[in-house]
Amino acid sequence: MILLDVMMPEIDGFEVCRKIKEDGKLQLIPIVLVTALDSKDDKIKGLEAGCDDFMSKPVDRVELTARVKSLARVRRLTENLDDAEKVLETLARGVEAKDETTGDHCDRLTEAGIAFGRHLGFSAPDVKALGRAGILHDIGKIGIPDSILLKQGKLTPEEWKVMETHTTIGADLLKPLRTMQRVVPIVRHHHERWDGKGYPDGLSGEDVPLLARAFQLLDAFDALTSERPYKRAFTVEESCEILVKEAESGKWDPTLLKEFLTLHNEQGDSYPREKR
Repeated sequence: MILLDVMMPEIDGFEVCRKIKEDGKLQLIPIVLVTALDSKDDKIKGLEAGCDDFMSKPVDRVELTARVKSLARVRRLTENLDDAEKVLETLARGVEAKDETTGDHCDRLTEAGIAFGRHLGFSAPDVKALGRAGILHDIGKIGIPDSILLKQGKLTPEEWKVMETHTTIGADLLKPLRTMQRVVPIVRHHHERWDGKGYPDGLSGEDVPLLARAFQLLDAFDALTSERPYKRAFTVEESCEILVKEAESGKWDPTLLKEFLTLHNEQGDSYPREKR
């Protein structure tokens, strides 16, 4: 457990907490912010940074002992949850491995999700959720028959209806895990459209969860710039033009697309893309 003072000389405790929680090797360590601040805004800021608890100065030894025991118990439960998450990730990677054409699609989306989330100024938990969605967004395809999932050629309308259920199957798989609550809306809604013509719920505009709207742009761009048996890989310029035209026709959130294009211009060749 880390006891972290909010008020420090150069970098405050909120920022230190945020950096620890963004580090995959350190993020499960419980953090208690010790502060003389008592405003609601400061507590919200701490929670958004990823802290697990607060203590007010001066620190009471009995209270500290009780909180250490409580957080140690939470840590043990978290480790059990971590095992469950690894099982889900293995299942998701198994689905990806069935389709030899997707390559490192999930890993690229994880990297892109973290970069885009940070660019948009999302909280540490939301950035983490976008990264996790890279691996887990299509986990529901485990419930789709291979005859449909791996079919060469166009799907029939009936087969498309079955394929579309991968969003709800995936969301239902993740729902029991409290640690996945920010990921569930991404998995369920990453095929919705800004104009309401998507699936599974036909949501439109800002009714589509923000994280899902951000993630679907990354997913679409990766698909466009990757080679598939049924299409060539579009160039970066072509892919960006296609996304802009699709936004004009009502497919994407135009504001988020503008931010995505800005991020892409900033990152240039370092943006994660299929290697050829």
